[in-house]
Amino acid sequence: MYRKPTGQISLLEDFRFFAGGKLDANNRWVKMADLIPWDVVEDRYASHFPKHTGNVAKPVSVALGALIIKEKCGFSDEETVQQIMENPYLQYFIGLEEFQTTPPFNSSSMVHFRKRLDAKVIAELNEALCKGKTTTETQDHNDQNTPPPSSGCTDDNRREDKGSSEQPPQPNHGKLILDATCTPADVKYPTDFSLLNDAREKLEAMVETLHENQVGKELKPRTYRQKARKLYLKLEKNRKPRSLEIRKAIRKQLSFVARDLQIVLRLSAKYPEGLSKRQQKDFETIQILFEQQKTMYDQRVHTIEHRIVSITQPHVRPIVRGKKTAATEFGAKVAISIVKGYAWIEKLSWEAFNEGTSLVESVETYKKRHGNYLESVIADKIYRNRDNLQYCKLHGIRLNGPKLGRPS
Repeated sequence: MYRKPTGQISLLEDFRFFAGGKLDANNRWVKMADLIPWDVVEDRYASHFPKHTGNVAKPVSVALGALIIKEKCGFSDEETVQQIMENPYLQYFIGLEEFQTTPPFNSSSMVHFRKRLDAKVIAELNEALCKGKTTTETQDHNDQNTPPPSSGCTDDNRREDKGSSEQPPQPNHGKLILDATCTPADVKYPTDFSLLNDAREKLEAMVETLHENQVGKELKPRTYRQKARKLYLKLEKNRKPRSLEIRKAIRKQLSFVARDLQIVLRLSAKYPEGLSKRQQKDFETIQILFEQQKTMYDQRVHTIEHRIVSITQPHVRPIVRGKKTAATEFGAKVAISIVKGYAWIEKLSWEAFNEGTSLVESVETYKKRHGNYLESVIADKIYRNRDNLQYCKLHGIRLNGPKLGRPS
């Protein structure tokens, strides 16, 4: 059940601090609390709860504020709760009415906060936050460019104005910065050998869980875990293994994983409810991972579509960036546009995409937000393809950069 907070503080003076102290109005968390439109996501957040049954849920300011603190400071879930409990400014930021020395929620609640406030809700919040700051500036600029109404209008001119419903096009104004980046995910750098070893260890744990239901009825299936572990450590401790040694070790790990998969399938058919939901999800991921690794081994390649690089996070994909420090990054790829210092998320995908294809959509979104086309677009060379250049020329938008083709 969710109840809208009736006594939520809106002024800094309303926050009750111990020993009669007051908070600093220039603190960054106090300023940020006044900028964020909390009511924008409140209805979406409240829709996750029944209306008249169950315990009262935490307010949206607590859920959203805790997630912002975690991401901005880089804390873990446990550390986020600890910092909120110790810092009065963070307690004011999440909407508490007075300072308290007890934790406002359990660290496990952060998992539920992330599920209820997904990427779409955060995008709506970002849209409302940026739009509220840029709409006023755009309206002031349009008012300055709008000519005053003429006092010497004739009746014919008035009839023509009445009959025409189309508004005159607004002049191009503003600049747009386009770029793409990768949000790094918290995963270990994956290799084919290490992924197969992780899959084997998880399958062995599933065999242990399923065999608990039939202890004394039949012998435990043999998984050769000691032999597999010994072969894994032999290659893992080798600093510069040869390609043939790596391929031989992958082949052996594939055989161990294939054997364990058959054992788990046979035992789970007898006891369908023996595995937990997490183990069932991991088992489905391991089946796809095994097929991908088997295909790459047989075809002697190292790339495949929708490649899984983490069993616990199967949605993460490798994003080839070509940077000097890290040629490949693992996480979601985000296309971002910046207008007057405010960042707008134009496209977010776990699969790799060509950011040059997002220019037209970003410009049209800008026109929908501000009512006019841009004066110029500042972007990398990858955005200067023929379609984008033709589109910018058609709408009078400047897209600077070198000419297409081989340099003269």
